[in-house]
Amino acid sequence: MLIDSHVNLHASQFEGDRDEVIARARAAGVGLMVNISDKVSGFAAVRALADQPDIWCTVGTHPHEAKENPGLSAADLLAYVDDPRVVGIGETGLDFHYDLSPRDVQAQVFRAHVAAARESGLPLVVHTREADEVMGRILEEEYAAGPFRMLMHCYTSGAELAARAAALGAWFSVSGIATFKAAEDVRALVRDMPADRIIVETDCPYLAPVPHRGRRNEPAFLPHVLAKLAELRGWSLEEAEQRTEAAFFNLFDRIPRP
Repeated sequence: MLIDSHVNLHASQFEGDRDEVIARARAAGVGLMVNISDKVSGFAAVRALADQPDIWCTVGTHPHEAKENPGLSAADLLAYVDDPRVVGIGETGLDFHYDLSPRDVQAQVFRAHVAAARESGLPLVVHTREADEVMGRILEEEYAAGPFRMLMHCYTSGAELAARAAALGAWFSVSGIATFKAAEDVRALVRDMPADRIIVETDCPYLAPVPHRGRRNEPAFLPHVLAKLAELRGWSLEEAEQRTEAAFFNLFDRIPRP
């Protein structure tokens, strides 16, 4: 099964043809998608799409949106996890590239998500950009306080942070960035990721893989990501599909295996 572990199907970019986008994904062999929450205040739109049997969702607030609710607590997030269609906490983390929320607020809100992941047992979907040292320190401090499972989503940060996260048992997801001509540093990271903890994603509508780069991304383009992963790891397409499927269900274990 092809599984897109990170879609943003509620995004405004899909407003005119959302049903067609989902139909194209299914026609391309994508058997399951996880619709990712970018802010708790918008969760209803994220959740509405997860009424479909092959679409699940997460709950959380992206670091760009952390300023919306600086006092967000683990309890606020845990209020949503009794919903069986909610399978992860996030997307959350640190983004020091854009700094759209104050860094201290990003960190505070991120730690609330970690606490919710720890208490619920659901995986934490982590966004990190240009924040390697702070991210590594927070992950290690929080893990020492009590273990939790984490996914370093669309990972493009440094090798040192990757090693620190891997030592804590992190999973990693590969996106269309791995196909970009100038992304040799990302391809080097992919070659070193833990073989049993790699999954794939589109992060649609962003980051369309080659040969669709520059277009709106959609889940139907996921086979290009899987093919690049297979090439980089020396796996057949069948092996890449089997490995990423197994890794996905080991992480998102609230979702019944087919």
